Amino acid sequence: MEDTKVYNSNEFQNEYVSEIINEVANILEDRGYNPVNQIVGYLMSGDPGYISSHKEARNKLTTFDRTKILEILVKDFLDNR
Repeated sequence: MEDTKVYNSNEFQNEYVSEIINEVANILEDRGYNPVNQIVGYLMSGDPGYISSHKEARNKLTTFDRTKILEILVKDFLDNR
């Protein structure tokens, strides 16, 4: 028998948000946008118009609180430096 594994729900949520950010970045690139400029514009202003509605990118990203997105981006950056 295996030991019980404890999972942290925050880890799952953070991974999910990271996946969505990558997916949205890919969609923006496919549409010819600079994903860094567009995502930063959205995060700084709160204006969802920075994110294309193509393939539901806007809906996917705006599902999450902007503060949570920034937290995950900074954490990923610090973990990968």
